[in-house]
Amino acid sequence: MAKCERGYLCEVCGQEVAEITDSDLYLRYVLGEVPPEMLHRLPERHVRCNPVLAQFIVDAAFAAVVCDGAFAKAALDPVHVAEEEARVTRGWRRLQELPRLGLTIVEYPLKEV
Repeated sequence: MAKCERGYLCEVCGQEVAEITDSDLYLRYVLGEVPPEMLHRLPERHVRCNPVLAQFIVDAAFAAVVCDGAFAKAALDPVHVAEEEARVTRGWRRLQELPRLGLTIVEYPLKEV
C-alpha cells in the first residue's frame, strides 16, 4: 500500500492509527492541549502508546495503562491524580462519541476548554 493510502502512523509503535477513537493527538485536541492549526503538523500516536496521558483514563471500556518512572501517577500528588483522572477520562469519553456526533472539528474539544 502506498504511504498516501495509509492513515497516520504511530510515532511509537509504527502501526496505523486507524480510528480517531484511538488517537492520542485528537484526545489532546479534545482536552485543549493542541490548537487546531497544529493537528496536521504534530506526530500521531495511539492513546495506549502515550502512557503518561493514558494512565489517567479510568473507564471500564479502557484497559488500564501503567506508566513507570517519574511521571507515574503513583508518584504524583493524589489530588492532582484525581483531577487528571476526571479530566482525561472526560476527554477520552468525548473522543469515543465523536464519530456519532456529526460535529465540525472546531466543536470537538470539551466545552470547558
